[in-house]
Amino acid sequence: MRIIVTDSYEEMSKVAARIVAGQLYLKPNSVLGLATGSTPEGMYANLVKVHQSVGLDFSEVISFNLDEYIGLDKENEQSYYYFMHKHLFDHVNIKPENIHIPNGNPENLEEECKKYDKLIEVKGGIDLQVLGIGQNAHIGFNEPDIKFEATTHKVKLDEETIKANSRFFENEEDVPKYAISMGIKTIMLAKKIILLASGKNKAEAIYKAVYGSVRPDAPASILQLHQDVVVIVDKDAASLLPEKDKKVFVK
Repeated sequence: MRIIVTDSYEEMSKVAARIVAGQLYLKPNSVLGLATGSTPEGMYANLVKVHQSVGLDFSEVISFNLDEYIGLDKENEQSYYYFMHKHLFDHVNIKPENIHIPNGNPENLEEECKKYDKLIEVKGGIDLQVLGIGQNAHIGFNEPDIKFEATTHKVKLDEETIKANSRFFENEEDVPKYAISMGIKTIMLAKKIILLASGKNKAEAIYKAVYGSVRPDAPASILQLHQDVVVIVDKDAASLLPEKDKKVFVK
C-alpha cells in the first residue's frame, strides 16, 4: 500500500486524475471501476480537462460503477447514473454501450446483482478501481457489519451514511434507505485500486483503513490485503497517520 499525501483537495484530485489518465494511456481499453460522491468530483473534472485539452481517449474504455441507490430513476438528479453523466460521461468520448451502472429499479434484484458481477467477469475484470471512503470506513456501500459481503448485493444504509448523504437532498427523509453495491470480493478482484479521501472528517476512517485490524466493522481495512493499492489523501485526511507516512507530499 502506497500513501500519497497532498496539500489540498485540488492537488489530491490532480494526482488521482494523473493515475487514471496514465492507466488509459498504457491500456486504452481499460476496464474502470468508478465511484461517486463529492470526493471524486475534482478527479473527474481534471479528466475532462485532459480529454478536452490533449485528447485523452475514452473510446475503448469500459466502466462499471460501484453502486446505485435503490428506488431512484435514472433521471433523478441524486441518482448515480445522473451524477456520472453530469461529471464525466457527457464530456468525454466514452461509448454509451460501455457504461455500466447498477439498475436501481430492477424487476429482480437478486438477478440484477448476479448479472452485474457476471458482466464484470466477461469484460475481463476491473483494471483500476476508484474508491472513496465513508466516515464509518465503508467502501462502495459496504457498511460495517458482522461479515464481509462478497459480491454485488443489496445494502441497508447505516444511519450515519444516510445523514452524511442528506446534504445532497432537500430533506434527510428523502435519502434512499437501500442501495445496490459491489461487494468486497468484487472490489478486491480489481487489479489496481486507488482510495481517495479529503477532510478531517475522514481521518479516522483512513487510519482504520491503513492501520486498523482487518475486520468487517471497518470495511476499508480489507484493502491492506490487496497487492496494489494507492491511498491519495489531503493533509487533513492524513492527520491521524504516523509522521513516517506523511513524507510523500505532492506539490
